[in-house]
Amino acid sequence: MSPRPTGRVRSTATGADLVIQRSFRAPIEDVWQSVTAPESTARWFGPWEGEAGPGKTVRLQMAFEKGAPWCDMTIDACEPPHRLALSAKDDYGEWRLELSLAAKGETTELTFTQHLTDPALAGDTGPGWEYYLDMLVASRLGEPLPSFADYYPSQREYYLGDARTQE
Repeated sequence: MSPRPTGRVRSTATGADLVIQRSFRAPIEDVWQSVTAPESTARWFGPWEGEAGPGKTVRLQMAFEKGAPWCDMTIDACEPPHRLALSAKDDYGEWRLELSLAAKGETTELTFTQHLTDPALAGDTGPGWEYYLDMLVASRLGEPLPSFADYYPSQREYYLGDARTQE
């Protein structure tokens, strides 16, 4: 049984935003560490190397992709422990991503946003980000990592249609 998709696609002036949220029963600093420290990102996305900081570029290995390729990611904004914005260009297009964290009592809310130039791109990227965010959850809990085959293509139609809202 494939996991239920949770994200949504919002129209924007320049295209659309794909937005997916996850909640963690952990302090915000702990979750920030999971999404920024190379030894932590290696467990659910891939390691990165280089000097981090706004305006700087780091190399990120997409360890769970075919061939585990490396890509350059520019850090557009870094406001610990609340916001990280990254961008990259590759053979598949331009990637503009944001992670926002907010503490709510004993819980930390993570909001992932991919700024899309075309809402139809969500059909292919939405399932992938659901997978990676569930990888983050599983890695933090010490649980077995999910399989990408459980997310794609089964969630594709959701992101092409049902997830779209006009906000």
